Amino acid sequence: MSTITIRTKSQDYNILVRILIEHPMETGRRQDESTGKPVPAHFIKDLNIELNGKRLVQGLLSTAVSRNPYFSFRLNSAKPGDRIRVSWRDNLGKSDSAETQVGD
Repeated sequence: MSTITIRTKSQDYNILVRILIEHPMETGRRQDESTGKPVPAHFIKDLNIELNGKRLVQGLLSTAVSRNPYFSFRLNSAKPGDRIRVSWRDNLGKSDSAETQVGD
């Protein structure tokens, strides 16, 4: 099951893209309340967003991003039938990707 949810919606002459990524985004500075030990850092480092195979965004994230990050933006170059692909890799080497087709 993917950790990425992508939604698209046509609005006027733009496509609204909404992305939700399920990820703990731990900073490494928090202590586990039951054990008192530090919770290890676990955060997304690289985020890539592509439109029809062409990279639109290459983001370098850090511990400053909150748990389950949400991204939203508008594309004026996208049209129904185009493909949007989102992928990420975290500091522990885990990764995920998802793709969707822009709807009407």
